[in-house]
Amino acid sequence: MFLITDAYAQTPAPTDPMAGLMSFLPFILLIGIAYFMMIRPQMKRQKEMQAMLASLKKGDEVTTGGGLVGRITKLDDNFVTLEVASGVELVFQRNSVHSILPSGTFKP
Repeated sequence: MFLITDAYAQTPAPTDPMAGLMSFLPFILLIGIAYFMMIRPQMKRQKEMQAMLASLKKGDEVTTGGGLVGRITKLDDNFVTLEVASGVELVFQRNSVHSILPSGTFKP
């Protein structure tokens, strides 16, 4: 019978309960490394960013995510009004503020 291949029996599964756990060990280690190398630092940066956004106050000099530099003239729960030049004010979402600059950096 040249069209049908012969079927052979497989070897029985090991009865050692540790063998199953040892096969998952590389995956467990990979998840642990990914957590400490990527997820944990990202959560730390996110907490720092939320603390920075909560500490914004009128008169702070900030940069936005788009690169605009300005001084905060009005604050709201969701929006920030920045003076980017003399008499020119722009409204941004509070989340678009990227960083707070040292005082005296921005001169309109």
